[in-house]
Amino acid sequence: MAIGGVYDLWYKNAIFYAIDVETYQDSNGDGVGDFPGLTQRLEHISSLGISCIWLLPFYVSPNRDDGYDIADYYQIDPRYGDLGDFVAFVKKAEEVGIRVIVDLVVNHTSDQHPWFRQAVADKSSRYRDYYIWSKEIPGDESPMIVFPGEQDSNWTYNEEVGEYYRHIFYSSEPDLNTANPAVCDEIYKIIGFWLRLGISGFRVDAAPFIAKSRNVPPQDATDPHIFLRDLRNYVTMCRGDAMLLAEANVPPDQLPLFFGDANTMHMLFNFVMNDYLLLALAEQSAEPVKQGLRALPQMPDICAWANFLRIHDELSITNLSDEGKRKVFDTFAPEENMRIYGRGIRRRIPPMLGGRRDAMELAYSLMFSLPGAPVLLYGEEIGMGDNLSLPGRISARIPMQWSGAPNGGFSSAPPEELTRPVVSEGPYRYEKVNVEEEIRDTESFLRWMQHLVRLRRSTTEIGYGEIKVHDAGDDRVLAHSYSSAGNTVLFVHNLSEKPRTLSLDLPLPEGAPVQQIFGDRSYESGDGVPLEVELEAYSYRWFRIEGVTI
Repeated sequence: MAIGGVYDLWYKNAIFYAIDVETYQDSNGDGVGDFPGLTQRLEHISSLGISCIWLLPFYVSPNRDDGYDIADYYQIDPRYGDLGDFVAFVKKAEEVGIRVIVDLVVNHTSDQHPWFRQAVADKSSRYRDYYIWSKEIPGDESPMIVFPGEQDSNWTYNEEVGEYYRHIFYSSEPDLNTANPAVCDEIYKIIGFWLRLGISGFRVDAAPFIAKSRNVPPQDATDPHIFLRDLRNYVTMCRGDAMLLAEANVPPDQLPLFFGDANTMHMLFNFVMNDYLLLALAEQSAEPVKQGLRALPQMPDICAWANFLRIHDELSITNLSDEGKRKVFDTFAPEENMRIYGRGIRRRIPPMLGGRRDAMELAYSLMFSLPGAPVLLYGEEIGMGDNLSLPGRISARIPMQWSGAPNGGFSSAPPEELTRPVVSEGPYRYEKVNVEEEIRDTESFLRWMQHLVRLRRSTTEIGYGEIKVHDAGDDRVLAHSYSSAGNTVLFVHNLSEKPRTLSLDLPLPEGAPVQQIFGDRSYESGDGVPLEVELEAYSYRWFRIEGVTI
């Protein structure tokens, strides 16, 4: 919202931290994480430098889809606490300077939601048109199967109604019909409710499918993105600084529709860049990063990308060519158990990189330097691994490892009562990888990540400047910069496992102070004199050049 002609663009330089309440911290010993436990851990999140927490679904749910099958939008799963616990958490987060956003899952509900149950029980019920029905499976539809191997159709026959209902996801998640104004009104009520409880916005789940729901029988000829724009208007009306971060993994040419004319989504997850970043790491080449940057469309100035190495879903690599996918799979998921749905990887980043500290630092430094705001999944700050013995996508949604105490300090419950088992074997076991241990070690990955997060928050040129890629004279090295408010930040990343020496010919004025941010050395360079940069294997350098625009 414009306030005195100025937009509140806090999200452009925010650091987001995704949390599954169920697996973060158990406060009462029942084996399940909860809001009181999460509130107790806000000190850790604050010390990391996080500016916004993104909460995965915590609503009442049968939990057939890890909480994304919602049965009540206004109540919290009683295992996690109650609304009072939620409000206390948001208030405490605000006190330590952390915003909170939550998942908005309105493409579908659970089949246990009262709306769907009434729609099935009574054909004359107004809730019947809350969902999408057909006497026959439409022959002109060829919808994508989201979970191949787990679903074979997007339509399921309901015996009581005598018709099929549509579900883009599981059959237990019937699609809502946003072409029905009454459904839109229900969604606005949900938004208003949670905004009144103090949150700063929403992560919009499955945004492309929400848009498509407006083009269902009977055909709605209007722009399918109208509802997303209406959603944006309502959010802004309720809270001027609230934002919408959309999950929209679509081809690059379709992404501008989700930004609109700065009147639709504020942010989009940068799936395109994530795919090419993984390919760059697999090939040890900067070219895929450049290719990804070229593929990204222009966006309105007040919008932003949300960059990530790992979020809670599988690492989908659908934007790559078949050859690119093969290289990424062969490098990071060589075993079939490491892959999922034929399109993604279900591992966390440290195991993918073989546990190499230098490769991990390189990957996160590069991700944090890309145009947009960084997103971390809980546990990434300590280099947590995964549990491939767990099914599907929950292999990465494992209990947080706080200490070497039983259950990693996550819960005092007996191990067999934990909501999910802790990682107790191998190089990523909780006794070895945990917050307590890494706090004591001044050279730990956690300490390094704290420095990176706080450095990124102070490097506002990334959020407000425009990226410029420089000729590094070496296809293994990426050199790029941003300029804003008369200053420039320069980044150099060596994606190779071998040392490199660069000679960057930058248009620097004589005597320009080139200061390395990840060190204290200043480099003097006259006008037209190349900047010599030495890089070890998988190394990186961030420079600040005060008073200079390049």
